[in-house]
Amino acid sequence: VEIRNFMALLQISEPGQSPDPHQRRIAVGIDLGTTHSLVAAVRNGVSECLPDAQGRVLLPSVVRYLANGGRQIGYDAVAAQAQDARNTIASAKRFMGRGLKDVAEAGKLPYDFVVANDAGAGGMVSLATVDGNKSPVEISAEILATLRY
Repeated sequence: VEIRNFMALLQISEPGQSPDPHQRRIAVGIDLGTTHSLVAAVRNGVSECLPDAQGRVLLPSVVRYLANGGRQIGYDAVAAQAQDARNTIASAKRFMGRGLKDVAEAGKLPYDFVVANDAGAGGMVSLATVDGNKSPVEISAEILATLRY
């Protein structure tokens, strides 16, 4: 038995401006993964992962926040993880939409969890860093912003 995975891309157009079905287009997809993220494109029906400047197609889903407001993302953040674990957030996606009671063994993780008091956060945890409290959504946005370049 052969099982194949197919990814269908939906083409959306403005009303009355249906695209020419024979026109060649490029579709791009971003996968924000818990441990690694990537960007892929479909060109002329062939999908391929897009490499970074060093030829790597996977970006570790890790962000390190610096005291001066700077950030290290991906491989640079992983390299600093052992020396600055509190400010180097890995697998932030695991905390998305979760309260502190939902985070398994939070006391064993190197992070300082903060419970947001504003109603918009819905009790979701944030992580205290030298650059202020960061929600899992903000951390994930840093990774996505890096992938788009």
